[in-house]
Amino acid sequence: MKSLLTLLLTCISAALWAQSPTLPLIGISGTHASGGATQVNSTYIESVLRAGGVPVVLPINDNPDVLKKMVASIDALIMTGGEDIDPLKYYSEEALPAQGEIDPERDAFDIALVRLAIERGIPVLGICRGHQVMNVACGGTLYQDIPSQLRSSNVLKHRQQAPSWYGTHRIDLTPNSVLATILGTTTIVSNTFHHQAVKDVAPGFVVTGRTSDGVVESMEMKGNPRVFSVQFHPEGPTSKGLDDFFPIFTYLIELAAGKYPN
Repeated sequence: MKSLLTLLLTCISAALWAQSPTLPLIGISGTHASGGATQVNSTYIESVLRAGGVPVVLPINDNPDVLKKMVASIDALIMTGGEDIDPLKYYSEEALPAQGEIDPERDAFDIALVRLAIERGIPVLGICRGHQVMNVACGGTLYQDIPSQLRSSNVLKHRQQAPSWYGTHRIDLTPNSVLATILGTTTIVSNTFHHQAVKDVAPGFVVTGRTSDGVVESMEMKGNPRVFSVQFHPEGPTSKGLDDFFPIFTYLIELAAGKYPN
């Protein structure tokens, strides 16, 4: 049912763009699904549509020319959630017992997408795994497992058992950061569905949000408000019609449409 809905929404997106080609094309990184299909959760697609963009699902592939053409064809990129990243290959750490599922083809695809998009200078939003991919692609590392690695006396529950639109922990945002400016506040309550997190922040990036146990929940590229990421899932409430994190998507679409100067 989800695959059918994704296909339907993608077809609607194509029709919308054909009728109004000035709408920005927003690339959404895909993931593998059963039977060899490419899949994107419909919440990402619905959030982009609601914000006025045209979502385009980017299927996993390893052809350098195709990857370059993909990035050249879109106006902004959203990196989506999913599996854990291979620690040995991408930040030289042996896998710990709690390391989760790895998709090597997706790892290579996502890393290449992020690097090409940043090189081209288009807006990039990383979400959950996408937040972690952005950090690793630019030279950072991860906690492979928060519960067993984070040295904190008050480690929070980062894998909530609540609906995706429901917030379960607070995040303190840096004043005047991209995220604080977009949302108009320095404290938010977000959902949380992860067991890995940013450890060593990539050169050229700055942390802009943390939970009370110190986990990095948002970051942005220094001097470049077009590249930013969040550990939580803003598309969950946004796709439900809630406005808590809707400004994240409107900001991205406005960047892609050229509303703000580079």
